[in-house]
Amino acid sequence: MFLTTVRNSASNVLKSFAPLFDRVLVERFTPELKTKGGIMLPEKSQGKVLEATVVAAGPGLRNEQGVTVPMNVKVGDRVLLPEFGGTKVLLEEKEYTILRESDILGKFSS
Repeated sequence: MFLTTVRNSASNVLKSFAPLFDRVLVERFTPELKTKGGIMLPEKSQGKVLEATVVAAGPGLRNEQGVTVPMNVKVGDRVLLPEFGGTKVLLEEKEYTILRESDILGKFSS
């Protein structure tokens, strides 16, 4: 029961946070801690994780006519990120990254 309560409170925080305009909130995948042979990797040897899941997305940018241009990514999409960039945010003791939709390099098909 306690675990369910913790999950519900974490999801409530994410539901109450909405990025503005063309901003996207993503959660990066965790880096590999072991090689295929079972050897533990030190932190400096772990590669930078460039894949993430979209957790929240803004409504989109407005054009000159004031019409909102819809986003190309939606919640749940798996995306490819640049090596650097974005703003790190800590919500409910989990690290997320906020970046503009135009900074996302690509989207993996489901």
